[in-house]
Amino acid sequence: MRLPFFVCALLAVSFLNAQNRYTLSGTVSEAKSNETLIGVSILVPELSTGAVTNEYGFYSLTLPEGTYEVVVTYLGFQDIRREVTLNSSQRLDFQMDEEAEQLDEVVLTEDVERLDIRKPQMSVSALSVETIKQIPVVLGEADVIKSIILLPGVTNAGEASSGFNVRGGAVDQNLILLDEAIIFNSSHLFGFFSVFNPDAIKDVKLFKGGIPARYGGRVSSVLEIFQKEGNSKEFHMSGGIGAVASRLLAEGPIVKDRAAFLIGGRASYAHLFTPLFDIDNRAYFYDLNTKLNFKVDDRNSLFLSGYFGRDLFSLSDLFVNTYGNAVINFRWNHIFSDKLFSNLSLIYSDYYYGLELDFVGFEWDSGIQNFNLKYDLKHYLSDKLQVNYGLNSIYYVFNPGKIIPNGEDSGIIEEQLTKKYANENAAYVDVSHEITDKISLGYGLRISQFNRLGQDEFYVYENDNPVDFDPFSLVYQEGTPIDTLTSGRGETLANFFNLEPRFSIAYAMNDRNSVKASYTRMAQYLHLLSNTSSPTPLDVWTPSGPYVEPQLLDQYALGYFRNSKNGEYSIETEVFYKDVQNRIDYIDGANLIANNAIEQVILNGEARAYGWEFLLRKNTGALTGWLAYTLSRSEQRTPGRDLGIDNGRSGMETGINLGEWYSTPYDKTHDITLFANYELNKKWSFNANFIYQTGQPTNYPIGQFQFEGLVVPYFGLRNQERLPDFHRLDIAATLRPSNPFGKKFRGEWVFSIYNVYNRMNAASINFRQNQDTGRNEAVRTSIFGIVPAITYNFRF
Repeated sequence: MRLPFFVCALLAVSFLNAQNRYTLSGTVSEAKSNETLIGVSILVPELSTGAVTNEYGFYSLTLPEGTYEVVVTYLGFQDIRREVTLNSSQRLDFQMDEEAEQLDEVVLTEDVERLDIRKPQMSVSALSVETIKQIPVVLGEADVIKSIILLPGVTNAGEASSGFNVRGGAVDQNLILLDEAIIFNSSHLFGFFSVFNPDAIKDVKLFKGGIPARYGGRVSSVLEIFQKEGNSKEFHMSGGIGAVASRLLAEGPIVKDRAAFLIGGRASYAHLFTPLFDIDNRAYFYDLNTKLNFKVDDRNSLFLSGYFGRDLFSLSDLFVNTYGNAVINFRWNHIFSDKLFSNLSLIYSDYYYGLELDFVGFEWDSGIQNFNLKYDLKHYLSDKLQVNYGLNSIYYVFNPGKIIPNGEDSGIIEEQLTKKYANENAAYVDVSHEITDKISLGYGLRISQFNRLGQDEFYVYENDNPVDFDPFSLVYQEGTPIDTLTSGRGETLANFFNLEPRFSIAYAMNDRNSVKASYTRMAQYLHLLSNTSSPTPLDVWTPSGPYVEPQLLDQYALGYFRNSKNGEYSIETEVFYKDVQNRIDYIDGANLIANNAIEQVILNGEARAYGWEFLLRKNTGALTGWLAYTLSRSEQRTPGRDLGIDNGRSGMETGINLGEWYSTPYDKTHDITLFANYELNKKWSFNANFIYQTGQPTNYPIGQFQFEGLVVPYFGLRNQERLPDFHRLDIAATLRPSNPFGKKFRGEWVFSIYNVYNRMNAASINFRQNQDTGRNEAVRTSIFGIVPAITYNFRF
């Protein structure tokens, strides 16, 4: 059979074009350490095209045959210009040197901006480690979590609170990854510090929306953090000595230019001084970061990374609380070809939380473990089309609690609450596609499947309803089991399957302005059981199952992005709407601790959040920083169920708050942050940040009654009141003195003042009866006033 002439011509042209296009690929690393660099731009100005290195420093760029000037540019490093003749596919690795001094002019700003403006990815915030270390925080310790709270759409529940909230989402709805391992609690000392040592971190990126299909398991955000790989050229140490904690990090070659190690530790020591003031209470933390990397050859690299951290808080040895994370990850990077990159990861993660209660004679141990297998591939089909795809499987073990007597005559009987088991599987494909010079698309699909596996005891309830409602007293009550089932691990109690499509589009009006839109659907199968506004180490994670449905998110976002004055300024503004199905809520008086039938106090509801974000950045010059503003609402609703007809009773339940929408504990109507950094000269720099937030929702008594001589307050609907508005100003100055120890040693003093004007922001307001006057009074509890601090950082 003969093909039509035009078909033959088209095939011939395609063949010739394919023959005349070649691929330039390789890795980009730092010259001094061989540390791979993430997000480096590899540009070909003549063709107005380029590529960006992935999470492991790899890039691939397919171009027509010819001779081009290739430019490699990355903030804080000297640009590399190299003439490349492409008459065959070739590998070209680049090593970049740090800038010795601030350049007066950045020649390639237009090309860098063009790539950013035209990317379909939106709702992403990235912070360099240098920026994180500049931001003044309490007690002078650089902090990742405290830094991202200065970004639009990100808040927390107040000073010294754990975790963070993104676009009106709860803390447990954030997926936190450290070298791909899941971190279940990101805080030390109940929120005073984060678990991330800034000296060991290479890259920080927060996805608030438009989340790529390679991520799943949470419905609010993804915080992705990568540790440094270690210096394979020469030995270095760095660290810092602060008011309450110090840190030290060492890195160096095992086999020069091929293998390296990194080990870093932090510890607080304020508790060492409490005996001097006759204080028996203690609170401290310590953590350890480790990493080994080995470059087998040009196509294979191996990595072994780990993190271990612990916190301890005690009250006169009567109450001791210990908690922390432990993770380990083995990764294998393999380059199949100049267009196909892969990463295989084997990950173990463990979050432990425990109590010692000597005054009642027992210990309490609980936690969550997971074993994670990931295989991700990135296919650079052309300079306009890249495809990510992969598989992921996680096995979970949930230990809700074990009671252990700590004395022979304590009277406590050892008891293990029923452990729960689950398996979460996913497959995904994610495409980045430049359709035309003006339109770029990002689209993908994640397929997730969750099995709630068998357990030793599983309660069965009448009509499959573990929560009862009394229509006469209008009160929810714990249901009574009618049977108990015992099943093996091979059995399935519940199975869930979800399709999670992702889509984003960017339309570039020109090289300075673009409009972007995205849609994200995600499923979350784990739930944090907490009825406080800020999670505590005692909060328990539980999997979806027969009585607890997985959370399902639909998020829509629309944004406008502009770069101006050769990149000196940038503007990002977005509107978003989020809808979450099956957001759990709790009946009044719910007991979440040591509850072997948690389904008896849980109701499935829904949540929504919507708002507007604005970010103005100044990116170059002696003065840099940003102004961020967020206007948003975050609400939750749990409507009553239909009672049907049962023993003559019918109608609807009251639900929570009479089934009406109410503000979540992390709803902040207005959120304004301002951060500024001024480089006065080579010795002195100054930083400041200002924060203003609407007070968080809370409950105040609306009346009282007397019972047996006691005054008992009663409350109205949930979260109808608010704490006073929150605002604070922090400043810092950094001095880099002349170096008396030679060029290889660098030291700096950081002088900071947290809460300059001593604002006593309310962490809570409680009501009590004054013992002298007999009148009720409101008592404000504040965490911090003004806090000065001095930190000395060094590197050699």
